[in-house]
Amino acid sequence: MISRRLEEWITERYDTEALRRVLRAKKVPSHPLEASYFTGGLTLFLFIFQFITGMALSLYYVPHSEYAYKSISDIMTKLNMGWFFRSLHHWGAQLAIASLFIHFFTNMLLKSYRKPRELVWVTGFIMIAVLYFFGLSGYFLIWDQRAFTAIRVATGGAGSLPFIGGAIKVFLRGGIDVTQETLTRFYAFHVSILPMISLLIVGLHVLLVQVHGMSVPLSLKDREGKPQPFFPNVFYKDLIIWLSATGILVTLAVIVPVELGVKADPMAPAPENIKPEWYFLFLFQTLKFFPGQIGLFNGETIAITIISLAILFAIFIPFLDRRSSAGKPSPAYTYIGVFYLLYFVVMTIIGFFY
Repeated sequence: MISRRLEEWITERYDTEALRRVLRAKKVPSHPLEASYFTGGLTLFLFIFQFITGMALSLYYVPHSEYAYKSISDIMTKLNMGWFFRSLHHWGAQLAIASLFIHFFTNMLLKSYRKPRELVWVTGFIMIAVLYFFGLSGYFLIWDQRAFTAIRVATGGAGSLPFIGGAIKVFLRGGIDVTQETLTRFYAFHVSILPMISLLIVGLHVLLVQVHGMSVPLSLKDREGKPQPFFPNVFYKDLIIWLSATGILVTLAVIVPVELGVKADPMAPAPENIKPEWYFLFLFQTLKFFPGQIGLFNGETIAITIISLAILFAIFIPFLDRRSSAGKPSPAYTYIGVFYLLYFVVMTIIGFFY
């Protein structure tokens, strides 16, 4: 009875039938690799999940070098279910980044970036950069020794970029070294600047996907079936995946709760065998392969330059792969996509075990 009255109240004021027509009109292509479409929805769901758990944690976090570590410790030990929410936020970040990488490499190999979806690719690539900065800034807010050392190394590596590296390093740190000013900046990025950027980029990305529709791989054009309605067919499948992801996150938070390291001491040496989070390992391992000096040039500077050029090339792939945009096979860019994927996976595994 109450639900019927509420529905009548809404329909008297808003044209809900127009919304129903839009939902019924939205179609999703059907083909053997249609499962790739669900990675985008899962990533969006995990972004929302991170916003919710992050807002809960921000109510009790103190962004000051003297109290940041203690506030995290209090959340985990004194706040009712605080350890659980912090573990949810931690594992949510891991799963969100993993989901985004699967989405990225799937679209690269299936050539989903081809005309007219170039901007869909670009906005998605920007979100990878934003998510990396989310991970880096959130990691630093813990203010333990491992996070402190990681930020010192990461900002120092950014300083190795030719010409602009020094300015980027000072901007990120808020000075010469990692201090309270760095914590303040990273906190502002994590809870204010990056969320606003994310809302804009994700909103634009989703809008572009609605405008252009889902991409069908060129090799599967002749195997494409009848399009299926997004609502309720595809939406219910998305919902099942979201519920499954929630179950995985809750299980990980309970069985493998995140721990808190030793409080950061700027004067203490770096912990032995320190490694960054798994999604930074391929960069970390790449830097380790370069010697300190290569001829007249700094080895780290050369490595950072090569990595930066590889990232720029990946951003502009939609504009370079003209054959795919023309509806023709482009084996060269398939090999490039496979190389990017294998390099990321292999270097991550090497970095994890060695």
